[in-house]
Amino acid sequence: MSLSGFDWSDLVFFLELARQGRLVPAARKLRADHTTVSRRVAELERSLNCKLFDRGADGFALTDAGQKLFNYAEIIESNALLIAENVAGLAGVPSGNVRVATMEGIGSFYLAPRMPRLRKEFPEICVELVTERHIINLTKREADISLSFAPMKGPRLISETIGTFQLRLYAAPCYLERSGTPTSIQDLDQHDFVDYVDDLVAISEVRWLHDVLKPSRVVFQSSSMIAQHNAAAAGLGLVLLPSFSAADDVRLVPVLASEAAVSRSIWLTVHEDHQYLSRIRTVKSFLKKIVSEDQPFLNGLTHPPSRK
Repeated sequence: MSLSGFDWSDLVFFLELARQGRLVPAARKLRADHTTVSRRVAELERSLNCKLFDRGADGFALTDAGQKLFNYAEIIESNALLIAENVAGLAGVPSGNVRVATMEGIGSFYLAPRMPRLRKEFPEICVELVTERHIINLTKREADISLSFAPMKGPRLISETIGTFQLRLYAAPCYLERSGTPTSIQDLDQHDFVDYVDDLVAISEVRWLHDVLKPSRVVFQSSSMIAQHNAAAAGLGLVLLPSFSAADDVRLVPVLASEAAVSRSIWLTVHEDHQYLSRIRTVKSFLKKIVSEDQPFLNGLTHPPSRK
């Protein structure tokens, strides 16, 4: 389709190259050949009679004209999505895929077990749960919704705190039988710890053990919270874990429950262009609802709630 001298469909290729910065990742996202992406962007530049990208060793960077077009193209993309959803006979029935990006621990231990409830209420929605150590970039459309322990920063992102969760020290009974049960923070200096690999921590908020102490005897480190959880449950040492992962694990018992408690906020972020899509709005509301309802459990005040 052509209007005013350029093909609107070229904007799809332009947007993805602008977000990815390189031809191959953009082509992979579009399920096209990288030569097709290059050709379509070149055609767009010719039709608009301007240079949209500076091409260098580090990839493709938007020129001033490219940045101006990017702002307009995102609005067009957002409206196209709204048209597809609200004019194509789908209004009122939330449906489609929604990609939710979050941390491994909260995704595996908290969100995944609650997905049947969302499925029961909205059977036409399919959640794609993506877990990474780093914060997924919503500006590049790597996900539709982000749930993280830190506010996400970026142009046209809307972030809000939707709740908190508490972390406590836990250990396996066999470890405590072997090494003794600490009765004060000072006693912790004599104990073994399981922790994150410090130089692989992508989000400083997960250095939560440092809110209690900086242990001198770290005997096992992992970039995976699940690996830490299982190592401690096997008797390797003390570990600081969220209530949503450890509270209902019979292999672990709390240690210094009140003295060593740490809290973190839960941040929900969406891109402003997508916040009105019914499937994204539905999943966003669902996440806010369950986190609000589960606040006593997430903060270690009650047993795990029913997941029905």
